[in-house]
Amino acid sequence: MSQKTVRLTMAQALARFMTRQMTVIEGEKVPIFGGVFAIFGHGNVAGVGEALYAVREELPTYRAQNEQGMAHAAIAFAKASFRRRFMAATTSIGPGALNMVTAAALAHVNRLPVLLLPGDVFANRGPDPVLQQVEDFGDGTVSANDCFRPVSRYFDRITRPEQIMPALRRAMEVLTDPAECGPVTLSLCQDVQAEAYDYPESFFAERVWKTRRVLPDADEFASAAVALQKARKPVIIAGGGVLYSEASEALRAFAENHGLPVMETQAGKSSLPHDHYLNMGSVGVTGTSAANALAEEADLVLAVGTRLQDFTTGSWALFRDEDVRLVGLNVQPFDAGKHGALPLVGDAQVTLEALDASLGAWQVDQDWTEKALKGKSTWLEAAGTATAPTNELPSDAQVIGAVQRARENAVLVCAAGGLPGELHKLWQAQGPGSYHLEYGFSTMGYEIAGGLGVKLARPYDDVVVMVGDGSYMMLNSEIASSIMLGAKLTIVLLDNAGYGCINRLQMATGGANFNNLLKDTYHEVLPQIDFAAHAASMGAVARKVASIAELEAALKETARETRTTVLVIDTDPLITTEAGGAWWDVAVPEVSDRKQVNAARKDYEQALKDQRQA
Repeated sequence: MSQKTVRLTMAQALARFMTRQMTVIEGEKVPIFGGVFAIFGHGNVAGVGEALYAVREELPTYRAQNEQGMAHAAIAFAKASFRRRFMAATTSIGPGALNMVTAAALAHVNRLPVLLLPGDVFANRGPDPVLQQVEDFGDGTVSANDCFRPVSRYFDRITRPEQIMPALRRAMEVLTDPAECGPVTLSLCQDVQAEAYDYPESFFAERVWKTRRVLPDADEFASAAVALQKARKPVIIAGGGVLYSEASEALRAFAENHGLPVMETQAGKSSLPHDHYLNMGSVGVTGTSAANALAEEADLVLAVGTRLQDFTTGSWALFRDEDVRLVGLNVQPFDAGKHGALPLVGDAQVTLEALDASLGAWQVDQDWTEKALKGKSTWLEAAGTATAPTNELPSDAQVIGAVQRARENAVLVCAAGGLPGELHKLWQAQGPGSYHLEYGFSTMGYEIAGGLGVKLARPYDDVVVMVGDGSYMMLNSEIASSIMLGAKLTIVLLDNAGYGCINRLQMATGGANFNNLLKDTYHEVLPQIDFAAHAASMGAVARKVASIAELEAALKETARETRTTVLVIDTDPLITTEAGGAWWDVAVPEVSDRKQVNAARKDYEQALKDQRQA
């Protein structure tokens, strides 16, 4: 029996297939692709561009300003959608494609889905070498797009039109798999984009992708339950997997029923409301004093949906109990078994619910819970002091306090520099997803583009982006995109005249102030950048404020604006919140002519003694 077919170009088949992929959000069937970001060039304008035009009513195409920025926005859309929906991004061959590689790495590290569609060389090699082609003298199959291989969960190069069928099926499996989730790169040879093929109509049948909830293995589950019941001082570390599993309610019930203190990673912050009595706040290098004090004593750590990166574990020196046990509850076995953890491979929501039922009336000792509550009270006092306004050049913490007071229900977006550390400690997150930090890859330049992606995913939310002058200078062009799309952001730009975060790290490791703050660079004239004028030139409502009081007033006033707003304030590059925090392994030189470095090396060697091995 012959199949019914439809003759389409490869690019047309790709676009039509994308329009047929659905998911279910709160009982409503919706397209799983939220749209396509595109910057056209000679590697994709004729093939993919024509195909996207044909489906523009079903699959919106958004024109961006920078390829890295648009990919960041697409990734932020997926993160803000708890990985239930995602986007695609398409570029030309060459520099346009490679501009997305940083974003691909960001998505790979953070386990976030995005479909990357860079143009590529001619499969038929007729015009070899085509404009922007990278040539390898010893390998004729090499393309610049091979750079995507190590930072893609799935990579494929489409050299024949029929190859798009198995490639797209595999792509969707990866994009929707809770364990394998990450960036998919389909490298599209530009001549093949335009080639026609008789595709079976069945390839374009509508498919609804639903969340897969993995149940834990019975033996692993039993071992984890026994370990918990034997623990005297257990804690929970909530990672991004709690949010992606939509397990916040299950986490709350589990913690309350058994008295376990909860601490949050950057990705997991907002798993519980900040004012929940068992939420100790951030953990690790940027942790609260309440969370870190408990982590140091804990004899069991239930790590839920976290990669346990070094900022979370204090470079594996935070957990001081010699007999501490880790239980890794994660859908990805790679993460579940880290550092000798007792693996508990499963979905966070269903596994927490099952553990809750299995443990029955068991609770931790009341003294442990009371210690947690007392520690939180002490921390809140310290945090209040750090964020209180002053008349001096403000700190990052004081700016955070102003934003919190003026926009307490906002979705906060940030990424790199000193702000993530202060926000992790001090921002008072409300509902799940109200705190959006990219700190797995700590990518400077993510902030504004990421804010755009969040706004597209959550159009009715108040999205506030906090960004330093260093990150702003790296990538600010998606301000223009937000204006074009009517996606109003409030951007608070903290100007400390340089890379203040790395300057402080340089000082902490004994280094001289060098090449970070603008005043410490090689220069003839220091730049006097008018950030407000720059943002206004792209269409934003922009102003510079002179104090915390002015900032707070401006934030309240501009809440009514319909266009993206940029508020600029000068800040002190040296002040950070002293309370909280933990050691971070940054290697200090063994030999130096500077006595400050030698002193820092001695402190470093002492700190290494607390670092756990294996």
